[in-house]
Amino acid sequence: MLVPVIATVSALLLVAVAASAVRVSPRRAVRATLRNAAALSGPVSVELRRPAQDGSLVERLLLPAARALAKPAWAISPPVYRDSVRRRLTLTGRSEQVDLERFLAGRLLSIALIPVAFYLVSLTHLQKFFGFLAFLLVAVLLLLGPDALLNRRVAQRQEKIRSELPGMLELLLISVEAGLGFEQALSRTVESMPGPLADEFNRFLGEVRVGAVRREALEAVDERTDVAELRSFLLALIQADAFGVSIATILRAQAEEVRIAQRQHVQERAQKAPVKMLFPLVFCVLPALFVVVIGPAAIEIYRTIIK
Repeated sequence: MLVPVIATVSALLLVAVAASAVRVSPRRAVRATLRNAAALSGPVSVELRRPAQDGSLVERLLLPAARALAKPAWAISPPVYRDSVRRRLTLTGRSEQVDLERFLAGRLLSIALIPVAFYLVSLTHLQKFFGFLAFLLVAVLLLLGPDALLNRRVAQRQEKIRSELPGMLELLLISVEAGLGFEQALSRTVESMPGPLADEFNRFLGEVRVGAVRREALEAVDERTDVAELRSFLLALIQADAFGVSIATILRAQAEEVRIAQRQHVQERAQKAPVKMLFPLVFCVLPALFVVVIGPAAIEIYRTIIK
């Protein structure tokens, strides 16, 4: 009795989302306005051309649904969670308000799909225990999947910034020692090394050119990246700008420190590898090895001794 009720509620929820997502397009609104104006003032010859491309499937279906779900998702999300998501989206390089709304809408949709998953699992005719485990696995994936994916993207971007920093510092040091100013050398370095770190420094250059204080712009780069090695370099630049220290000296010392820090980070990851390999080795490799090695002997012992 509970399964049909849950299925009905889930179907009504999905229908409501689809109905709220289907709205009058701007083209239809303009056409209706022109039709009313023509009825009042006489015949008007107006031709509305369709765009060359209506957009992909994501733009025509998923984005309107995300906009429809954004308001209820924003309303039910706690402020602390919204701030956490905004912070993590900033670390991924996507700090726009629309990105936050889309993520919250996808989070709400994944939670709404949990009853649908329960209904689909009930249709598989599994045993109660295995059906419960299957539903629990799907529910955990739907509940924690969006946050885990967002955290994964944050870690990947920070790791990429960490790996790009030594090469950028060395190229920046060569440019400064060749006679270029810091901002000119940084602009050439950004053009030569595209990536997330180059995007952040390119944004820093844009903020400085429009009149921002260099200290505040550097602190903003630290807020958008949250990488320890990069923070040390930015603090050194802030101190050099405040006390008038030579940029070349700072860059040379920071390049050496970043190389040492990167080497230590690689060694740390290498030491963690055996611990991470232990679990797949115990649960995946060893059981199969035991079956291959001990299986024939166990069968022979059963046939000759026990039976």
